[in-house]
Formats: sequence, C-alpha cells, structure tokens
Amino acid sequence: MATKSTRIAVLFYLLLAFIVDCEAKDFDVRTYGARPNGDIGQALAKAWKDACASPTPSKVVIPSGIYNLKVAKFEGPCKAPIVFQLQGTLKAQTNPSGFNEGEGWITFLRIDKLTLTGGGTFDGQGKNTWGKQCSSTKYCDKLPMNIRFDFITNSLVENIVSLDSKQFHINALGCEHLTFSSVKIIAPGTSANTDGIHIGRSTSINITDSFIQTGDDCISIGDGSRQITITKVTCGPGHGIKEPVQGVFVRNCTLKNTMNGIRIKTWPDSYNGVASDMHFEDIIMENVGSGGNPIVIDQAYCPWNKCNAQVSSKVRISNVSFKKIRGSSATAVAVKLACSKSFPCQNVQISDINLTYSGKEGPVKSQCQNVKPTILGQPHPALCIA
Repeated sequence: MATKSTRIAVLFYLLLAFIVDCEAKDFDVRTYGARPNGDIGQALAKAWKDACASPTPSKVVIPSGIYNLKVAKFEGPCKAPIVFQLQGTLKAQTNPSGFNEGEGWITFLRIDKLTLTGGGTFDGQGKNTWGKQCSSTKYCDKLPMNIRFDFITNSLVENIVSLDSKQFHINALGCEHLTFSSVKIIAPGTSANTDGIHIGRSTSINITDSFIQTGDDCISIGDGSRQITITKVTCGPGHGIKEPVQGVFVRNCTLKNTMNGIRIKTWPDSYNGVASDMHFEDIIMENVGSGGNPIVIDQAYCPWNKCNAQVSSKVRISNVSFKKIRGSSATAVAVKLACSKSFPCQNVQISDINLTYSGKEGPVKSQCQNVKPTILGQPHPALCIA
C-alpha cells in the first residue's frame, strides 16, 4: 500500500494536470502544417516554442494518426505550466545512426510543471537494432533512448506507451517531484539493454499503476537518487527491479517470468558509497529468477568480466527489508544475499517470505554471505545466517 505522502503527491499532480488541461490554450500541430504519415519535426518544434512562451497554461496537441519524427528536444523553462498531449503515434527512424552516447530520441529538458499525457505511443522502432553484443563494442551506448527527462520538476507523466525502444525506454536524470502513472512499456524479452524506467540522481520520484515488459531491468535506479516510491507495477518479462540507492520503497507489485526479481547490486572494486533504506513489501512473483534469483543482493556484480572481482565492493548496504513476498521461483535458490566481505550488509530484515520451486534442481533454498539477517516468522525457504 502506498504511503500517505505518496498518495498525496500523486493526487496533487493529477489535480494539477486536470487544472492545467482545463485552462490550457491548445497549440495543435496541424495548425503548423503537420499531417499524418509525414515528418512532424518542424511543425512540432514550432508548436512547442509558441506553447512554452505562452504566459498562461498551454497544451501542445498531437491528434490521432501516425507521425514520423527523426529527433526532438523540448526545452524550458516555460513561462507557465505546459501539457504535451500525444493522442497518436510518433515513429522514430529505424536507422539508429547520428546519435551520441546517452542521447534520447525525444528529450524534455529543464521544465517545471510539465504534463505528458494523451494515451499515445512513442514507437522507437528498435527491432532491427537488438541482438548485437554490447559487451565487446560501444554499439549499445550510442543507441538512443526513447524518452529522456532531464531536470524536470513538479511534473506528471501519465497514460502513455513506450514501444520497442532502441535502448532505455525512459530515463530520468536530475528530476525532482516527478510522477509516472499508468505508463505502459512494451518490448520483447530479447530486446537488449532496454531498461523500462531508469532513474539517476533524482529525488521524490513516484512510479505507480504501470505495466512494464522489456528485455532488461523493468525499473533501475542509479546513484544519487533518493525517495523513490514504486507501487502497483506489473513487471515481466524483464530482469526485475534493481536498486542501489537511498530511500526506495517498492510495494504492491507483481513480477512475471522475469530473470531476476528484486535485486540490489553493486560492482566489486567500486567507489565508496552507501545504499540504504530500501524496502520491498507485498510483492507477488510468478516463475521469477530464470536468469538469477527472486530475491538477491549481489555485491559481486561483474557483467562481461570487465572488473576486478578480487577486490570487494566498497558500497555499504544497510537498512533493507523484504516483507510479504510470495509466489513461485524459477530456480532452487530463491533467496541469495551475497554481501561485501569488506563491508558486510547491516540491518537486513526478512519476514513473511513464501516462495516455492518445483523444478529439477532440488528443494527450494537460500544462500547467504557476509550478512546476518533478522528473520521474523518462518520464511520459506528457510534462511541461512552466515
């Protein structure tokens, strides 16, 4: 169940969006020459420029239809609250060339009181870009993300679809008080490096009532992020929910056929850091852990063997709880807590865990290393204390 503060925050932004939407002046891209099945770039840029300059609330409208868009950046600050209402489908180019590392196909930058809504689809057309090895080349780094939110504040993203992104679907960097509600993210489980929502260096981010199926982490949270609340999210396929930060609350979510479930991971030989106050409660899992484990702390995460695995992680993990997590595991090791030898995990609490396994690897079990969790009740599987 969401906390009272979370409910208030979400209701506030929904109310703000309703008020802005009712009062806003429309800037319809058709007025600027946009037509279905044509390139919308110039018309959309002009509509945004005029709407952002409006001294009263404004709304950029993209009506039903399919529109082509090479790349777009919507930059503030704007003079008043602004709505970006996508009712149709924006289609990216299939050719991913021309982007620099970390760039977005569509970027919203330095805007306060933005509402992105409309029920429309951002189609990244990424199918032809997946399947190449990211580890041996920089290929994946230069693939564009579907939507970037950079330094967005007091804003709402709701009722949109991100489809087949070439890289991350949604990336939020340096944002504050940003809510994602009723967001749908769709890509096959084979789509490499397509995290659903990635959050970095952001504060007070809420993700709720959303559906994410993709080929990488459903939700990933990078360093410098605080007070992240995730509720009523359905995840799968994908790699699960990954958290290495401070102040994360994940509640009332469902994970289906994901490679991992709830995962806290740090690299060996990492910089000094802290990952604390991470709480996971009321989670349903269905056949989770085909590529890892349903519940996992992994402080020796080393993809493609590109790290010094002989040196322990220097990230201090503390104040972590796993409560009311039930369902089925795709692997016999349903709980794996592998903490740093140099800095063992502190104050890890586990209660009301009931995970079953019916495969050929033997009875369901757990593994613990460099951690002494507090165990409440009779968890299944039985938990080790190292």
